[in-house]
Amino acid sequence: MTTRERKPEWLKVKLSTGENYQELKKMMRSKTLHTVCEEARCPNIYECWANRTATFMILGDICTRACRFCAVKTGLPTELDWAEPERVAEAVEQMGVRHAVVTSVARDDLKDGGAAIFAATIKAIRQRNPFTSVEVLIPDFQGNWEALQVVMDAKPDILNHNVETVRRLSDRVRARAKYDRTLELLQRAKEMQPQIPTKSSIMVGVGETNDEVVQTMRDLRAHQVDIVTIGQYLQPTRKHMKIERYYTPEEFASFKEEGLALGFSHVESGPLVRSSYHAHEQVQSAQANTEKKAVAQ
Repeated sequence: MTTRERKPEWLKVKLSTGENYQELKKMMRSKTLHTVCEEARCPNIYECWANRTATFMILGDICTRACRFCAVKTGLPTELDWAEPERVAEAVEQMGVRHAVVTSVARDDLKDGGAAIFAATIKAIRQRNPFTSVEVLIPDFQGNWEALQVVMDAKPDILNHNVETVRRLSDRVRARAKYDRTLELLQRAKEMQPQIPTKSSIMVGVGETNDEVVQTMRDLRAHQVDIVTIGQYLQPTRKHMKIERYYTPEEFASFKEEGLALGFSHVESGPLVRSSYHAHEQVQSAQANTEKKAVAQ
């Protein structure tokens, strides 16, 4: 498959650059903040920004890894800004966000991988916005579990770490990240703070089979992951990994059924789904399903 092949109708995105979008873009620039929405060329940026929701990307905008699917810049970072957590908290306050999502580039140049900045950002958001829930999408910290403990001790409302793809393709798709290390991180996070929901994401269309996607969901559930999101990989540029195939909406619906049957408290599965897409709704759905299970038991 080449990048010139026309996308299916269900992948066409409606552009909406209205007042909220422009205001949010201006605010991000004024506070020198980065968003994964822009850096990763997310197809949902227009919808999310129009609804005044964004995923903040901390620790700069240069990643020390070069994953074959990701559009974020790669290189040697020079930025470590300890005032960044407060600026993120200010932006959350100005936006009136009820559920804040914070992610980062991978910072393998830092001993703790940036865990201290993650923790400081969680605390700064909570101090300014006591009624806002905070979700963090973290890197693997190269298996530094003390760094993970720093993040978990700050008690985010959701701990998110993406497996990205199936076991067979993991080494080819991801730079330095390891499939089993991802599973171990998610398991350890749950052991450190059992009450905090864990979440992971799978992208499809890079050469996996449907059975492998279901097996990946089984692996996540075996490591006590609560929420899973599944979406279509879209090639950011011609330099990136090619799309092997497009999945249909019906296939995504089937993945959702499989995931719910496996016991996930919430499954978000669709062509344009990304890890933080409709994140607030995911939290509410997961909480409702968890409460239903508790009552049933």
